[in-house]
Amino acid sequence: MLLFPTRATGAFLLITGLALQGAAQAQTAAAEPASLTLGQAVERALAGNPALQGFAYTLQAQDARIAAAGQRPATEASFELENFLGSGDYDGLDAAEATFALSQVVELGDKRRLRTAAAEAGRDLLSIERQAAQLDVLAEVARRFIHVAALQEQLELTISATALAGSIVADVERRVQAARSPEAELLRAQAALATAEIDERHARRQLAVGRRQLAATWGAEEDAFGPIKADLYRFPADTDFPALVERLDANPDFLRFASEARLRDAELRLASSLSRPDLSFSAGVRRIEGPDDQALVFGVSVPLFSGQRAAPARAEASALRELVSADRQTATIRARNQLFQLHQELQQAVAETRTLQTEVMPRLDQALKQTRYAYERGRYSYLELVDAQQAWRAAHYTLIDAAERGQTLQVEIERLTGESLETATGLPGGSESR
Repeated sequence: MLLFPTRATGAFLLITGLALQGAAQAQTAAAEPASLTLGQAVERALAGNPALQGFAYTLQAQDARIAAAGQRPATEASFELENFLGSGDYDGLDAAEATFALSQVVELGDKRRLRTAAAEAGRDLLSIERQAAQLDVLAEVARRFIHVAALQEQLELTISATALAGSIVADVERRVQAARSPEAELLRAQAALATAEIDERHARRQLAVGRRQLAATWGAEEDAFGPIKADLYRFPADTDFPALVERLDANPDFLRFASEARLRDAELRLASSLSRPDLSFSAGVRRIEGPDDQALVFGVSVPLFSGQRAAPARAEASALRELVSADRQTATIRARNQLFQLHQELQQAVAETRTLQTEVMPRLDQALKQTRYAYERGRYSYLELVDAQQAWRAAHYTLIDAAERGQTLQVEIERLTGESLETATGLPGGSESR
């Protein structure tokens, strides 16, 4: 059964720079029908995630509890036979008295309405918990989607590194053949190429694992989709921390406290109503065999000391209501501290990514190009070429890691606030921005 996203989960769908693809993506959909966007991954997860399917049955069970809570006490039928199979005048059934009666409990204190209200409050709480579970699933989908996007970038990097190592082998081989470099340099270059090929194979296996883990979020066992379409290096505009704090109350995790408070209030009112005793009426017909007569019987019963017996239930309900307030205060403090830490780490990751993109990588690209040029002309040694190659590759890995970390932090903030920080709905995908 498809669990449709609520307002909070709907806002969460616009996740960071990996949000749903816009019109530009739609134009290429025919060319790449098997590619996967975050929106498609979210739809699949909402429809097929096993953890969400149980909520439909839980809500059905709660609806049954609501129906049961609204029922009146059952009417009881009773039959009594007295003064029979005794001795003397009571031998056999000659002096027997048979009574047939119907009895009904009349609830006072509006208990039936209060029971129903408590059961309905319990259903509201379950609905909020379902929203929180949906956000958990969406956040997990986003994390795995981001990780697969990063693994794709790493695979592209290893492919480029393998091609670079192969071209360097060709450069060194020409220099060795021209007797301008020792053969040891060629052996080292060939070893570097073999290492790059190992890294490429490892990256392919990691990507395969990541894709299977993403598919598992909607209950699939195979990754039957094409490449991930996402811009790993695009981030939304920074949001001030006070604005993020204001969004915490919209998070289902905190709406849950409000729903739980209403449930505890309803339970407290129901417990208080128990101090008013219920009346039990009975009426029937008695058959007296001796004189062969019949008579009507009527009775009323009421439990004693109902107020004292209801006191423990009231005390329990009151304590649980106060516990909700204490838990909310604790959760608020913890969430604000966590949000502040995530916000600071996000700013650091974004700044690191942008610095690597705009300052570090262009310089290392140019440095590698100039080092290869100088090596071919004998002005630089092979060690300097290797250092430039390794620095270029390490910086690329650092860039991918910083971008993935920033996008993941963005998801954690959005999960905590229950809203997306990105307002645009058409963001480009792919990795061209790097």
